[in-house]
Amino acid sequence: MAASGEPGKQKQEDVAAVVVVGSCMTDLVSLTSRLPKTGETIHGHKFFIGFGGKGANQCVQAARLGAKTSMVCKVGKDSFGNDYIENLKQNGISTEFTYQTKDAATGTASIIVNNEGQNIIVIVAGANLLLNTEDLREAASAISRTKVMICQLEVAPATSLEALTIAHSNGVKTLFNPAPAMADLDPRFYTLSDVFCCNESEAEILTGLEVSSPEDAGKAALVLTERGCRVVIVTLGAEGCVMLSQTETVPKHIPAEKVKAVDTTIPYISNTTNLAFLE
Repeated sequence: MAASGEPGKQKQEDVAAVVVVGSCMTDLVSLTSRLPKTGETIHGHKFFIGFGGKGANQCVQAARLGAKTSMVCKVGKDSFGNDYIENLKQNGISTEFTYQTKDAATGTASIIVNNEGQNIIVIVAGANLLLNTEDLREAASAISRTKVMICQLEVAPATSLEALTIAHSNGVKTLFNPAPAMADLDPRFYTLSDVFCCNESEAEILTGLEVSSPEDAGKAALVLTERGCRVVIVTLGAEGCVMLSQTETVPKHIPAEKVKAVDTTIPYISNTTNLAFLE
């Protein structure tokens, strides 16, 4: 069932400018002086529960940048799921197509972060993997009328592919984040992506090329544009990113400002989704 509202009953003025089809994860975060070794128990100095997931991070950041947003996702019918829905509402996000299920728990990520900002993470996707094409059919009115549709691979790949297909067939700009990456990614993901945004390790998995520099990223971006992506962005952490479009022959390296890493798990407050292509 949907969390709120009645699917398919939107007024034109209520249509979101950005619709995200993707994951919601409850982050269980422990802060420690160092990461534990195999089989070792260590003391941490702080614990907190946060709201994460690649899809929800992108949706919240879009909302904080001023866009009217809607989240198409699935959480468990449990306390984590209830809290997540309330969090989305508090961030001004439409939860009309935020579904709850009794068949799986809300997705979780168990995260350990050391003093240098390094981390180890275990995710259990849970309800995220139950978001399906029937849910998307209920949300099709919102997807087909939005300006930008964003999706990733923390839900079932077939679901993300269906979302891209619905958006693309209705002339909606699509942004696809192939994370976590799959070496055998369906070729249609490339042709249906107006903006294809991956990091260096994901670019390596997708192209088979080593990506350890902006020059390497440019070569990987060229391979990805040749597969049908209109614009490719390869993010490089402290090195910024490399961007290439089908209308360009030379990749563009955009450096990043140097900062001290505190937590690379990218909570809502530090998510840097770029929405410049909306203009």
